[in-house]
Amino acid sequence: MSPHTSALSGLPSPASAPASRDERDETFVVPLHEETLSVARREIETGRVRVEVEIHERQEIIEQDLAQETVEIERVPVGRVIAETPSIREEDGGAVIVIPVVEEVLVVERRLVLKEEVRVRRVRSTARQQQNVTVRSEEAVVTRLPAAADAGDAEQASGHADPKTPNHPGKQ
Repeated sequence: MSPHTSALSGLPSPASAPASRDERDETFVVPLHEETLSVARREIETGRVRVEVEIHERQEIIEQDLAQETVEIERVPVGRVIAETPSIREEDGGAVIVIPVVEEVLVVERRLVLKEEVRVRRVRSTARQQQNVTVRSEEAVVTRLPAAADAGDAEQASGHADPKTPNHPGKQ
């Protein structure tokens, strides 16, 4: 330990520090120093980019199931005498609709005769179809551009100044 440092703190002893002494009560006044730090920010443009959108087209084959419903008409001759006109009814769980067709026949007496029934059947079919379609997609192309005029300040500060870039010290 040096003769000019205090044994407790490792700081300079009162004998080595510039201190003022008060003669009355034997007290030493040691001046203390404090450092402060000031931090600031500034924006520096280091470069620019250009974004372009390119559209690419390509042919693709798509497959899709398409449902189609057709109606089959079947005429069934009945030829039965009936007392009143039958109502329209459904058969096979609603897949077939039966529509009665009646006519009046003149006989010595008049009778209601069920001439025929028209059966309407729903038929569902599915067919796979292919079709050529044009599909477009976009792609972003990013191009880095040189910095604006004040970007040279940042390059000079880092020690990598471009000799072609002019300096503008007023801009920060």
